[in-house]
Amino acid sequence: MKKSKRSAWLGAIAIIVIIILSFFAAPSTQLYIGSTYNRAPNGYGAWYAYMQDRGIPIQRWQKPLEKLKSQKPATLLRIQSSLRPADLLPDEEAWLDKGNNLVILGVRSRVSPSPFYTWQTSPDGRVAIATRRRYTKVQKTQISLGDQFGAVVWHKTQEKGKVFFSTTPYIAANAYQDEIDNFKYLATLVQQKGNQIFVDEYIHGYKDEDIKDAESQGTLIDYLAQTPLLALLIQTGMVLLVLIWSQNRRLGQPVPLETPVIDNSEAYIQALAGILQKAESSDFVVEMVGKEEQLQLQKALGLGSVPLEHQTLLNLWVEKTGKSPAELDTVLKLQARKRRISQRELFTWLAKWRMLRNSQ
Repeated sequence: MKKSKRSAWLGAIAIIVIIILSFFAAPSTQLYIGSTYNRAPNGYGAWYAYMQDRGIPIQRWQKPLEKLKSQKPATLLRIQSSLRPADLLPDEEAWLDKGNNLVILGVRSRVSPSPFYTWQTSPDGRVAIATRRRYTKVQKTQISLGDQFGAVVWHKTQEKGKVFFSTTPYIAANAYQDEIDNFKYLATLVQQKGNQIFVDEYIHGYKDEDIKDAESQGTLIDYLAQTPLLALLIQTGMVLLVLIWSQNRRLGQPVPLETPVIDNSEAYIQALAGILQKAESSDFVVEMVGKEEQLQLQKALGLGSVPLEHQTLLNLWVEKTGKSPAELDTVLKLQARKRRISQRELFTWLAKWRMLRNSQ
């Protein structure tokens, strides 16, 4: 290869590597699903504005849950970016033990036979639900929203607090702005007992300044992970590897390739088997294999290598082994018919011959 062409290929490979690394190193938008700052269809910006327009006290929380100290009982809304188990975390258990409520949207559960898009009846009207996931390990009295396939929203009562779970994180997402009953339903859900309402934005990556300052004090690796420098170092390393590979510089002596030894007999048998299979010549296979199997059986019984008559071989089989001649009679009759059989019958017939050989 000429030097100019080698350089062109090298440049193209380097550009492709950088593009791929940039794609994986780019910030993930998955984290912002369910955030009240998100104006996309999977965000909750419209519902948050709906709550504010109606004068309902609601506040974004951008710190870890253990730092949330409320003067009166409160409800924390957690809208998951990805589905999570229904098990409570330690900080959530502690939150409920203080007499607070918790609403978790986006809990993993089984997929039911229900239609994907359904209308669920609630005191606030018809709620549009776009998921087939239903939760069944719950009593009917605990179901807040559901149908014959199971619960979409249900609750569990702790010693002092109550937690609500939802199989979908999109009950009142921006995509449902035309379904006002969805907004009403979630508003009613978080206003249990007139509690103060908090929306957890910390799980979506939003942090108050004091939390950012506290979490920024880490190791050098943590610092690099938060800056483009780490991605730059990875890209540089990949480009160097490409350079080494393109110049054919091996780490050690070249290892010559070994020429595989071809077994002509095996190759011939495989080729013949392929031809017979395409020609559907199972009768030929039964005849040839049957003769060889019979000779091998005779040799094992000490009866020589001259093919014996059907009944003679059966009598000697009983005399030598003391076993029933039924199985041997079956395989001998099949090969004597000289007719085409199916692939399944052929496999069954070969399996019976194998059993007869192993019984010696």
